Amino acid sequence: MSTAVSQTWYMTQRQLRVFARQPAFAVITLIQPMIWLFLFGNLFRKVVELGGFGTTSYLDYLVPGVVVMSALSSNMWAGMGTLEEIQRGTLDRFLTTPVSRAALMNGNVVNNGLVTAFQSVVIVLLGLLGGADYPGGVGGVAILIVASVLLGTIFGALSNALGMLVRERESIIGINTFLLLPLTFLSSAFMAPSRMPSWMRHIADFNPLNWAMVAGRSAMSEHPDWGDVLSRGGALLGLAVVAVWLSIRTFRSYQRSV
Repeated sequence: MSTAVSQTWYMTQRQLRVFARQPAFAVITLIQPMIWLFLFGNLFRKVVELGGFGTTSYLDYLVPGVVVMSALSSNMWAGMGTLEEIQRGTLDRFLTTPVSRAALMNGNVVNNGLVTAFQSVVIVLLGLLGGADYPGGVGGVAILIVASVLLGTIFGALSNALGMLVRERESIIGINTFLLLPLTFLSSAFMAPSRMPSWMRHIADFNPLNWAMVAGRSAMSEHPDWGDVLSRGGALLGLAVVAVWLSIRTFRSYQRSV
């Protein structure tokens, strides 16, 4: 176990070096969240007057949604990195080494989780600078970040598995484009559940994206509903374990095909 952990950390460091050498990429990935926060936040700021948002500030409501959406959108493209390593032959060269096969996949997942946590912290700070209030304090923010990392782990691991299965950029782009907007709008990202059509509200109950938002918003509220936090957080954790297991199984299938 200690060997697998150390090898996973080694593979994670390899990915983190790539991220550190491209600081412009980190800045670019924050442009879209800033648009959601400050353009949409100002455009729809009076929508809270309809009631049901649990706050008088739309920015307070929007920040957890933007954190979770950012985690989703960035991790859905993890499979592109896996596909690039396949096409360059890097992944095949690692197969000739004694490194753990789980570490080859989990290093990418851990790297994405750390990057997601960094992005989430920056978005929370930007919201704070914009005037957002977090009654749940640091603990509530920490739970939101953990929920976003778990969600990112789910979609990052599934994206890795997809990259090894389809092995075509166009297929990954098509599938991600097809899923991104429905997952976003069939959630409480922008609108309070009580203001959503009933059929959308029922679908949102089964949307992992919405689980992370519900857990994060509840933890950051003045009076958290710990039942919501634990149930949604537990569901995210269970799904993340399944997704990581599936990516490792898919990698072993890929290994047998080369």
